[in-house]
Amino acid sequence: MLDKYTDRLKELEANFNLRELKNFDDENCFNLSSNDYLGLASDKGLRREFFRQRDVEDIDFTSSSSRLLTGNHSEYRKLETKIAELYSHQAALVYNSGYHANIGILPALCGKNDLVLADKSVHASIIDGLQLCKATVIRYRHNDYSHLEKMLEKYSVDMKNIFIVTESIFSMDGDVADLQKLVELKKLYKAFLYLDEAHAVGARGENGLGIAEELSLINNVDILVGTFGKALASQGAFVVCDEVIKKYLVNNSRSLIYTTALPPVNIAWSLFIMEKLSDFKNARKRLKENSALFCEILGLDAPQSNIIPIILGENEKALRFADELKKRGVIVLPVRHPTVAKGTARLRFSMTAEFSREEVAEIGLRIRSVTLDG
Repeated sequence: MLDKYTDRLKELEANFNLRELKNFDDENCFNLSSNDYLGLASDKGLRREFFRQRDVEDIDFTSSSSRLLTGNHSEYRKLETKIAELYSHQAALVYNSGYHANIGILPALCGKNDLVLADKSVHASIIDGLQLCKATVIRYRHNDYSHLEKMLEKYSVDMKNIFIVTESIFSMDGDVADLQKLVELKKLYKAFLYLDEAHAVGARGENGLGIAEELSLINNVDILVGTFGKALASQGAFVVCDEVIKKYLVNNSRSLIYTTALPPVNIAWSLFIMEKLSDFKNARKRLKENSALFCEILGLDAPQSNIIPIILGENEKALRFADELKKRGVIVLPVRHPTVAKGTARLRFSMTAEFSREEVAEIGLRIRSVTLDG
């Protein structure tokens, strides 16, 4: 009965594509595969401050039901009010994760007679959300806005609603969308702009609100998704939107309706971080400096973000490079197909503000010391 699955696992292993769950808790290494971009997750002082402010014994550690039953604790209202205030939007809605957000929002909003135009390089949760949509879905070439406009001209005439879907910082290449151009196109064609800021929230913008804030374009984004589980050192995600959209999602977004809500203690911690978000300016500055220094040491082009890929091509080479780096005390896990296209296996370095300049220099030297035969 299990032959089908055993054969597939053997095939993955033969192609150097077999994934395993590994534990790095006890590793005394430089971690460059974490999304803890500001170093907040390991900030014990920040945790102590939270415990001083909030008596966690009085906060539930489980919601015990979905938000539409009895899981909608007061902590949710406080957090969503704060997020909407920060973004100067009418409303915000919290989800259990970025994955829950994208697979719940897109199918709820994008129905029959709608058109979705999504960047070719959007990440897996958006792709899965689009596969659940009943709308017509077309992928435009990555950051190719001439191609996007041709698709808008060709397909938008008979469609009820049009959605342009993109990330701000792309998770695998670390490059940044031209948000100004996207805003121009969305206005010209009267489309909704759906912007996933998962890798930008916390890390970019004067107050850590992302690329849309950095470019003063927040009010031009119709549906803005952010996550707590990366730079914000928590768990969950949120969408900033119009009040009508929020009410519609509460009634139609299946990943919100049919899941147990996040624990109130988790929501309280996220609120604590959001209230301090503008205080992390120095960490954001360090993150930018560390990313630039890292690329300088390795002779790479100046980075567009703190996500810096080195593309090696074949899976085996990426695995061997990662293994050699681990021996030298640097953890960076290989990214392979189907996460990225075949032949573009890579090491995806996630820089963090936690490192000193000296540590970044040491990491660069260790990477440069790796030589692979073949």
